[in-house]
Amino acid sequence: MLPVVVVNRRGADRARAGHPWIYRSDVLSAEVEPGDLVRVVTERDRPVGVALWSSLSQIAVRLVGRELIGDERTFFRERLRAAIAYRETIAKDVQALRLVHGEADGLPALVIDRYGEFVVIQTLSQGMDRRIGLLTELIVELLGPRGVLARNDAKVRRLEGLDEKVELLSGQVPERVEVQEGRARFSVDLWHGQKTGLFLDQRENHEAAAKYAHGRALDAFTYNGGFALAMASACDHVTAIDSSAQALQLTRDNAALNGFANVELKEANVFDELRELEVSGERFDTIVLDPPAFAKNRASAERAAAGYKEINLRALKLLEPGGILITSSCSYHVDEALFERILAAASVDAQTGLTLVEKRMQSRDHPVLLSAPETYYLKCFVLRRMG
Repeated sequence: MLPVVVVNRRGADRARAGHPWIYRSDVLSAEVEPGDLVRVVTERDRPVGVALWSSLSQIAVRLVGRELIGDERTFFRERLRAAIAYRETIAKDVQALRLVHGEADGLPALVIDRYGEFVVIQTLSQGMDRRIGLLTELIVELLGPRGVLARNDAKVRRLEGLDEKVELLSGQVPERVEVQEGRARFSVDLWHGQKTGLFLDQRENHEAAAKYAHGRALDAFTYNGGFALAMASACDHVTAIDSSAQALQLTRDNAALNGFANVELKEANVFDELRELEVSGERFDTIVLDPPAFAKNRASAERAAAGYKEINLRALKLLEPGGILITSSCSYHVDEALFERILAAASVDAQTGLTLVEKRMQSRDHPVLLSAPETYYLKCFVLRRMG
């Protein structure tokens, strides 16, 4: 029998509306251990669902379903199998992709990414971390990877009282792994690279950029060259900018791996460099803006909006008439409607017309749970400068 957590009406209503989180302020009683799988009920003992419990996070309850079907092993195996099966329908031959995307796969606070024959896992809550042995066993059973690595160095683990660490869980994982993404091959550092090695949520947007890109291209905030290398085979020249020398070395290595001689690298603050390029009279046919999240919380959304407007305004001033701007925001607190208003305001200040060619989002292997708006975080707009 599962231990019981009792929640108030607000928490129960939130769960019944489809959101998988119940906050600590809505918990009435919980005589349970950190990371327990629990039965959640109302004050009148009406069932709400089955969840993983956190003793420290403000997200105290992370629902995994209405009821536990079978034992834990059977339950988690079925959830993993279903998540993997979905990826087979949308990305059958893709070498690097997300297999499990937390709440949107009914496995909250769990990330599983595949890079060829290797798997990287992140357990971001007490409940998932407590089951990392079981999850690893199931991954090996379902996928048969050569190695499974835990990239549990994300700062969000601090909210759960968990250590930040990277550890080998199964088999062997080399320092670098080569994978094909679209038109380019990448040498990926699974042990130390940002996120789990690549920005997999932009994978499909990299492919779209390759179709729109032409002429002289600029890739700002390039990291390991995801957009730059996707555009290199379609463009005469690509300038890739990043403030990190380490990131630029990754791009340099990946450009060499693909034999791209038309990729120029610049180590610079992107805001400053965009101004310098404008002053020097540089112009581009294609520009990509893929900055880190400017808004880490709701309080910083206004300042973030100013930052997004600034870089998009600068980009528009560098863009040739008829040119393409591919611009992203991964800040959840800057939603799609606000981002669109920011872009419209930037076009007015740049004194140029701007048409919307396409709205995009995170890759389909990073699904959005409609009842949990937090799972929709990446906005990617393809725009055309009119004149």
